[in-house]
Amino acid sequence: MELWDAYDENFNKIEGMTLVRGEEIPVGVFHLVSEIIVRHADGTFLLMQRDPGKHLGGMWEATAGGSALQGEDPLNCAMRELFEETGIKTDKLTEVGRVLHHLHKSIYVDYLCETDVDKNSVVLQEGETSAYKWVTAEELRSMTRDELATQRMLNFNGIIKDERWEKYCSQK
Repeated sequence: MELWDAYDENFNKIEGMTLVRGEEIPVGVFHLVSEIIVRHADGTFLLMQRDPGKHLGGMWEATAGGSALQGEDPLNCAMRELFEETGIKTDKLTEVGRVLHHLHKSIYVDYLCETDVDKNSVVLQEGETSAYKWVTAEELRSMTRDELATQRMLNFNGIIKDERWEKYCSQK
């Protein structure tokens, strides 16, 4: 059984309330999700293909990530999920945004991971991912809703189109 902390819409933890994965989340209550987009030192981005047995199986995700476990803060969640889903271990993550998603009853904390890992060293997580590939920013920008797993991926794609993101990336 996976337990989560409960948060209000202002990102305040609701003391004394525990959420259980798979159970209904009350109205006005949210759980924490960390997502990480991985940018290689050569400027390419890591995409992970969802396992065929999962919802939206076979589609590509521009992020690694998942729900924070009870007691876990967004950064530690991001580091754990990144390692579990890609094999990339780092504590050098930069927060690039937060999104409150009422439909999913989630607070997404989005991170950028910049890395120079061997691009062939990515590890797939059994039951979660079936393939990976590195793509240029231009290739990522051109991907459609039919290729990317969720609207959240398109939102990350939007971050890449943002001038501040472009300026940030060009300085690295």
